Amino acid sequence: MKLRYSALYVAMTAVLFSAAVQAAETDTTTSTQVPSTKVKNLGAVQVTATKRETPLQKTPVAITAIGGDTLDKERVMTVQDLTKLVPGLQGTSEGDHGVVTLTLRGIGNDSAKTEYADPEVATFVDGVYTPRAEAAASLLLDMDSVEVLRGPQGTLWGRNSTAGAISFTTIKPDINGGFNGSGTIEMGNYNQSGVRAAVNLPISSTFAMRVAAVHEQHDGYVDYQNPIGQIPTPAQQQANYLASGGNPASFQPINTNLFVQKGKKYDAQDQSAARVSARWQPSDNFVWDLSYEYFQDRGTPSMNLMQQPRPGQEFWSALIDVAPYLDRTSKSVRSRMDWTINDSMELTYVAGFNHYSGQSDFDQDGGVNVPTSFTTNGVYQEDRTNYSNYASSSHEFDLKSRGENTVDWILGAYYAHENNNIRFDIPIMNGTQQGTVSWQGSFIQPEELVTSTAAFGQATWHMSDTWRLTGGARWSHDKRENRGGINWGWGYNPAYPALPISPGEQPGDVGFNISQHNDATYSKSKPTWLVRLDHDLGSSGLIYASVSTGYKSGGTQDGGALYRPETLTNYEIGAKFAFLDGHLTWNSAAYYEVFKNYQLSAPVTYPDGTHGLGFSNVGGKTQVAGFESELAYQQTNDRANLILSVIPEKKLGTEKYAASNDYYVPTACPPESTISNNCMDISGNDLPHAPDLSLTAIYEHDFVLGNGGRLTPRVSAQYQSAQWLSWFNFGDGDKQKAYARGDLSLRYTEPNDKWYVNAYVQNVTDGRVKSSAAGSTLLANGSVVFTSQYLAPRTYGVQFGFWF
Repeated sequence: MKLRYSALYVAMTAVLFSAAVQAAETDTTTSTQVPSTKVKNLGAVQVTATKRETPLQKTPVAITAIGGDTLDKERVMTVQDLTKLVPGLQGTSEGDHGVVTLTLRGIGNDSAKTEYADPEVATFVDGVYTPRAEAAASLLLDMDSVEVLRGPQGTLWGRNSTAGAISFTTIKPDINGGFNGSGTIEMGNYNQSGVRAAVNLPISSTFAMRVAAVHEQHDGYVDYQNPIGQIPTPAQQQANYLASGGNPASFQPINTNLFVQKGKKYDAQDQSAARVSARWQPSDNFVWDLSYEYFQDRGTPSMNLMQQPRPGQEFWSALIDVAPYLDRTSKSVRSRMDWTINDSMELTYVAGFNHYSGQSDFDQDGGVNVPTSFTTNGVYQEDRTNYSNYASSSHEFDLKSRGENTVDWILGAYYAHENNNIRFDIPIMNGTQQGTVSWQGSFIQPEELVTSTAAFGQATWHMSDTWRLTGGARWSHDKRENRGGINWGWGYNPAYPALPISPGEQPGDVGFNISQHNDATYSKSKPTWLVRLDHDLGSSGLIYASVSTGYKSGGTQDGGALYRPETLTNYEIGAKFAFLDGHLTWNSAAYYEVFKNYQLSAPVTYPDGTHGLGFSNVGGKTQVAGFESELAYQQTNDRANLILSVIPEKKLGTEKYAASNDYYVPTACPPESTISNNCMDISGNDLPHAPDLSLTAIYEHDFVLGNGGRLTPRVSAQYQSAQWLSWFNFGDGDKQKAYARGDLSLRYTEPNDKWYVNAYVQNVTDGRVKSSAAGSTLLANGSVVFTSQYLAPRTYGVQFGFWF
């Protein structure tokens, strides 16, 4: 198999090979990174959902805790790969920015990829909030565990955790662990290749470092269609052009060289990341963890594919006239200091700094309409991020009790700031890029400022040995400012050439007019709170009931208008049980959530013809009700998981009209509407990305061989019932039908746990699963063509991993 080695790949492979030779030639002791072959007591798993370390089975919060070993076996590389392991979690891929947006318990925001919007599911790495959705596509490097907290986490976790929060914990340097490490080399179909490495470096009795790096790449899944044989002959093109009223002297044949035929394909991966971590512990009372992480993405965006390809064309292909491009870089510094003040009190300071920058180019029209001449029938639409820069910082102080107390408490203060800027161009041409201008826009936001401050506290009263009452509150203040933002639209001035705008051009110099000024300021405070009662049922059972609230900030939007914050009240009961001396656990929760002012956002065309990103708040009450359950089992040679989510109720509120340029919406808006020329009443529609039933089953068994090695087959299967892909609920094109997907792997681990070989197949049946949908293309016969982005096709490969 032909591999494309980058400089990083070569360097890391050399490190891995050297370490592998050392591991094979020396009889080292088993390091702390080697998965234990002992039977685990699942009831003893520790989590940090309450900002202190507690047993999972004694923590009255709906949590999914996933260890590093499971992340490895399920090949979890980005947050989207977590979806099958967490009840109610869905990942939605969005094309032009190449990002992933998350939905939890039916609540999410597909347009949280912009500089305006925030997600409903907050993500944290080592306690540091990650504000931009683009971070969800970054590689999960050297992770110790992942905790997914379901339901609003507004009291302790704070900002934009309306539907839940995901907390990633990286592996920390081990001062007493000695020199050790691990590595993996992998290759598979689509020229897939990957390499990972991590090394623990004890420097002194009080200081250690850890270095980890990864590179993953594969070819794109989407082939380029040949325009020859699809577009008409030059004579037919001329006839079509003249029939449209064109000037005979202006006719030109379609230039087939404008269609992309080679180079990087859409849906390709080319990502690298590295992290350097340090731990300093000068005394038993103080620990400082500090890390620097670098991530780069040079892959390509995912493509919008026709759900029903044209006759003679392959499904994983498209007629492309915009070459894919993606260039993202993220640099992060994370710091955590823990002081033990005395036997009853400790102080924690968590700080984070991140700078993200990105550019991209995307074929938004997807070649759905084949042009009949250089200026008729087809559409050329390029969605181009000329630049985007997001600089963020955050600081949090937590003062909390320690030890056994009648009342456990925590007090905290939080501050975060973002300074963002972006330029986004959208040239839309009739026919081909040789044709006339349908519309062009350039959206330039030179400064988008976000400031968030908060103070919070939570206390748990141990009323008896078995009963506890918890109360918590948080005060948050959010301020968003758009300074100097301008939306430019094509002026249709014949004095200017009708050409797609180039990245280096200023809109005012090439025929654009100002369509909107976006200067605005949003500022608002909001309290959130939690009340919870939990009770031990013996030593192996826990039941709880809680009422909690969540909040997501409002903000500014195109044209300088404001949108309101959304709020959530969550009613929940849950139970956690451990059986068989902790080798079987069963955790369940039932919930009922009521949203007010639920936020919708989408690209729209306003009544005056200008284009922009429109936000609106759904009136009435948006309601979600469901049940989720997790069953985990582990014995000597067997491990199994059963993950269930049921969401029978997920209705939007009432009296709300919605619009989106991603959909052809034929319904005329009411006279009072300011959203768009075309919109639709979505009152009472189902929320998208919320299947009635989702079920994942995982099972693996160790066959112990005569030499002491282990052969471990693993089966992972997921079933989901039908789900809508937008709030319009348009029909089959806007729906993912019920489906089942399965993954298989077979791993051999040598007797001394020094190395393993693993063969895997993912999406065994090569099923086509939509993660999003759009229906914006109207054909001449009046029908609407739906496009979608899809989860990956069948992939397979082999991994070699080792520890030393």
